[in-house]
Amino acid sequence: MLSAASNPTGNHASGHHRAGNQLIGCLPEAVRVLWQGHLDAVNLRQGEVLYESQGELAYVYFPTTALVSLLYATDEGGSIETAVVGPEGMVGYALIMGGNTTPSRAVVQVGGAALRMKAPFIKQQFPHVPPVMHLLLRFTQALITQMAQNAVCNRHHSVEQQLCRCLLLSLDRLAGADLRMTHELLASRLGVRREGVTESASTLQRAGVIQYSRGHIRVLDRARLEARACECYGVVRNEYRRLLPDRIAT
Repeated sequence: MLSAASNPTGNHASGHHRAGNQLIGCLPEAVRVLWQGHLDAVNLRQGEVLYESQGELAYVYFPTTALVSLLYATDEGGSIETAVVGPEGMVGYALIMGGNTTPSRAVVQVGGAALRMKAPFIKQQFPHVPPVMHLLLRFTQALITQMAQNAVCNRHHSVEQQLCRCLLLSLDRLAGADLRMTHELLASRLGVRREGVTESASTLQRAGVIQYSRGHIRVLDRARLEARACECYGVVRNEYRRLLPDRIAT
């Protein structure tokens, strides 16, 4: 794994990057102007660790094109994804909830762009700027819903249903219908054996729902993918739609 993201250019975020993250785009213009000098544009690489379990969080990240998994690792070396964060959200929610560490680790699953903010600034903004507090609390509620529903899904639903949920949650946060994910990566995210993912992916491919080749997944029929998923995906999707605004605040 690679170390935490760096910003070798030191350039502050441009207006184009600011619009790429839903949370930042939904803040009032006055707040976005204030934040401009505190947001650095960074490139995140697949497999990069943004923070480790129990490690102190130095930054929060607002993905714009990247996809980040929050993972819980066991003492035996296994792992399972508790949530996934993309351009709709923020990585490092523990900082605004009063903690500087978390038992999970954050790993980049799909490389791309993000905006990075130092921990002291977001911690100062959260309690003293009402629009920031209200928006980030709504996002945290949606994130907690995703974590809880993932736990239910992993316990009660088939590997195929879990795989469908995982693919749909990723697609919702990325442009297009293509995903770069190996069976090993998907197995790690779901906390299941690789053979189970291979069998489920093969079933979906034979049904004409997806096409899979060498770590590349293309969704051919999203409607059928949703139909084969369990109710967990819909619960999470609807909660994000309910809690997070879809327009830029003024």
